[in-house]
Amino acid sequence: MANAPPIKPKERDAILQSLRAGVVPRMGLQHIQVGRSREIEALLTDLERIEAGGSSMRFIIGEYGSGKTFFLTLIRAIALQKKMVTAHGDLTPERRLQASGGQARSLYCELMRNLSTRAKPEGGAIASVVERFVTSAMTEAKAQETTPAAIIQDRLAYLSEWVGGYDFAQVVEAYWRGHDTGDDGLKSHAIRWLRGEFSTKTEARQALGVRTIVEDANIYDQIKLMAQLIKLAGYRGCLICLDELVNLYKLSNPQARSGNYEQILRILNDTLQGNGSGLGFLLGGTPDFLRDKRRGLYSYPALQTRLGLNPFASQGLVDYSGPVLELHNLQPEDLFILLTKIQQVFVHGQARADLLQAKDIQDFMAHCSQRIGDAYFRTPRNTIMAFINLLAILQQNPQIQIHQLIAQQDIGILAEATHSAAPSPRSATTADEFSTFEL
Repeated sequence: MANAPPIKPKERDAILQSLRAGVVPRMGLQHIQVGRSREIEALLTDLERIEAGGSSMRFIIGEYGSGKTFFLTLIRAIALQKKMVTAHGDLTPERRLQASGGQARSLYCELMRNLSTRAKPEGGAIASVVERFVTSAMTEAKAQETTPAAIIQDRLAYLSEWVGGYDFAQVVEAYWRGHDTGDDGLKSHAIRWLRGEFSTKTEARQALGVRTIVEDANIYDQIKLMAQLIKLAGYRGCLICLDELVNLYKLSNPQARSGNYEQILRILNDTLQGNGSGLGFLLGGTPDFLRDKRRGLYSYPALQTRLGLNPFASQGLVDYSGPVLELHNLQPEDLFILLTKIQQVFVHGQARADLLQAKDIQDFMAHCSQRIGDAYFRTPRNTIMAFINLLAILQQNPQIQIHQLIAQQDIGILAEATHSAAPSPRSATTADEFSTFEL
């Protein structure tokens, strides 16, 4: 405990409340992270490439319970610490990469709503990004002894060179005019347009004088433009995290699946060729979503060619440099370290810091193994929820011994009582976030 990193009360409460409810914590992940060192090193290399003006795209592939959601959240937290801007969203039947009924625009709106910076890690940072762009232009103008308008027009000329960039630049300039004249209404319209909240071109033309809006057909171009604005504002890059891509695999319409896979191919080609300057993508999905040759990404020949596994990565060898990064199951020794860290978080700042000894945790794990089988480390949601409940009882009843509790309880039943009617792993949805939590 003496060498444990300091934990803020807010972080402690967020970790314990999230884990006890069966969802991935949004903060304090460093206190419970175990394993995955090689995978994290690979993603750190990607972040450095993005910072240098390059681009990156990774598919984070793993079975239900292999830790995709936790891993994506952890990498986003690292990116924020590196002064990058992140955006995240889960794909659902109503939010897709390509559509014609507003589903793609809905995904863009979700990403912009979750746009985060280190100062605003919970999202809602798009106004801060634009404001920083304007402020940095004013600072540069003062240093060069020129007008802010000249600097802003020069920067926006660069944005105008991109697809859809002219109207995008016009909107940013409208925000600047609102900032310069104190017109909060104009600034508000500009932010609404950048968030994709205008539903008709007529409304956008009346409010901002532009003839386009964010639509299903142009969301990727808008994301690239936003990444360039982020770089111009002084941030080190933009990271887009998309989870639950298995929902594309579940689409029953072959044309809808194919359209989304074409969009993925376009993004992949751009990043492999370095066209998305300062922009990175992390996409989380299951092995079926990747390898199923009838409905998965491998059903699209161009994607199968680009995402095929390294033929030399066999007999225990792993290639961490390819576009596909597979997360393997949690090992029992990793689970022991995880439960130890959870106890450290639980007792942090408390009077009694020795609720369980190492032998007690091992006995608890052995009990879980007997009751649940190998799923206790493959999908440890039930184990972790029961462990926190156990710690709570032991803390409030110091006269009770752990063996008195675990001998009379079924861990699976305990978890089901807390998380009743949870879907099976194969039918899990985004509502059951912890089904993908594993370190």
